Amino acid sequence: MPATPTYISPDQLCVGLYIQLELAWWEHNFAFNNFKIKDEAQIKALRALGLQRLRYDPARSDCAPLAEPAPASAPEAPTPAAPSPQEQARQARAEKLKALRKRLAEVDRKFIQASQQVKTLNQTLRSRPEDAIKQAGEIVGAMVETLLGDSGVVLHSINSKAAEDSYYHALNVTVLSLLLGRQLGLDSEACHTLGLGALLHDIGKLEVPSKVLLKSEPLTRPEQQLLQLHCEFGLRMGQKLMLDDEVLRIIHEHHEHCDGSGYPRGLSEAAIGRLSRLVCLVNAFDNLCNPLNPKDALNPHEALALLFKQQSARFDAVALKAFIRVMGVYPPGSLVQLSDQRYGLVLGMNPNQPLKPTLIVHDAAVPKQEALIVDLEQEAQLSIDKCLRPSQLPLETLEYLSPRQQLSYFVEPGQGRR
Repeated sequence: MPATPTYISPDQLCVGLYIQLELAWWEHNFAFNNFKIKDEAQIKALRALGLQRLRYDPARSDCAPLAEPAPASAPEAPTPAAPSPQEQARQARAEKLKALRKRLAEVDRKFIQASQQVKTLNQTLRSRPEDAIKQAGEIVGAMVETLLGDSGVVLHSINSKAAEDSYYHALNVTVLSLLLGRQLGLDSEACHTLGLGALLHDIGKLEVPSKVLLKSEPLTRPEQQLLQLHCEFGLRMGQKLMLDDEVLRIIHEHHEHCDGSGYPRGLSEAAIGRLSRLVCLVNAFDNLCNPLNPKDALNPHEALALLFKQQSARFDAVALKAFIRVMGVYPPGSLVQLSDQRYGLVLGMNPNQPLKPTLIVHDAAVPKQEALIVDLEQEAQLSIDKCLRPSQLPLETLEYLSPRQQLSYFVEPGQGRR
């Protein structure tokens, strides 16, 4: 029989107790729900949760809890003082952060659901191709409805361990391609075609050996030639599935560059389909951010700069400028330093204000669970100085901001101002 849970009051907390938080992950700032208290800072953070009681495990604790304080004789209750402006501001920050975490948790949940749908799609492409194409249409249809149905769509970075890396890429390219198509004014039908082509752009890789696909070291020339055949393999698979001609064109041309340096046919800009050029751009961006070897990864700001400054001849100029507007100069998930020298983590951005994202800011004087959230649209005197890599931040800042490791994206319908 399981042991009866044991509870104590927050006043009984001490170093060495093994705590078991009965909260959802977004309701607290600890790395785990179950842990042994190691210092006074954790005790303070536990008491700040405002819980009446906490569960602990006597068998896994190093000591007994403190004695329950004797109840003091109740004097006449003084009239409670009104909260100070500073306390009101603190409470407002805490509530705002809690609401934001709930929203991000919901975006994460929808991303997990979509990524699992993409996984199922890939598993059924060979065995039940008609079902697979129907599933793909449903996934894209839901995204198009979200993107075209609200003028205030917010782009978020995602960190979810529930989906495999191979499905992140297809979903990333689909989400960002649709955002780009929306920015360029494509109608619902064109967006659906674009989304379907983006979701299926790599189906030809089902015919490429995994030892080539998953090789993190540089490919040999024969391996590179084999990998490049995935565009031809994908075209043939798509034809058997009787996909629309424009979708087939995206699958076949998503590695063709406007300067003629791409493959499989070395086409130049005029010969490449417009939707193919959009997927080619987004695909290149995601490959820079999420290469097979994580050591080679660029942060999104660096990837955008590389595409714009060094590789712009490869891509549609109008699409590239629009993509920078979509992503923002500092995309979600970016670590930045502000003009007042504070560090921040970009949480979300509106494509209409690429230089004005919403950030969580490191302030050692503010507890992590009450961390400052700054909307740069409302802070005229504050701006972003530069984008940073995690290694450029002090360790305590990195732990405070907790940047997401997996660079994936999903969208949230706007809610007025974000």
